[in-house]
Amino acid sequence: MFDAARKTLDLERGIRGYFLLGDIMAVTFIGALVAFLVALIVSPAWPMLLAMPIGMVAGMFLSLIVGMLLFFRYFGAMEVMMPVMLTGMLVGMIIAMAASMADLSLLAVIVMGALIGFWTLISTYCANYLINGRWPL
Repeated sequence: MFDAARKTLDLERGIRGYFLLGDIMAVTFIGALVAFLVALIVSPAWPMLLAMPIGMVAGMFLSLIVGMLLFFRYFGAMEVMMPVMLTGMLVGMIIAMAASMADLSLLAVIVMGALIGFWTLISTYCANYLINGRWPL
């Protein structure tokens, strides 16, 4: 009886770890990619009020397309969709704002995008905990 429960619990932990790894890979990759592409599009000549919505829309569109092509099949569309789309939107807006203020190094932009993506994932897991009352891991 206890062996079956232990095996089931170990299997659930392994599956959750697989999806967590997929989430981490998806949001960091999408964050870095969106940041890179938005930084190439937006320059300091752009007004910030115009750069923010364009960065947001570009980030959401890119994250949807890249998420569908690379991550949805392996990690589940509903599992990946929320953190990836939120990452694309936030990274697009934040990097577009920063790029409209000053020239940015592409390496710094890529690192910022990946970190914003990781922060978004942590935020969604915390929100899930607050809504459901249990930690998703």
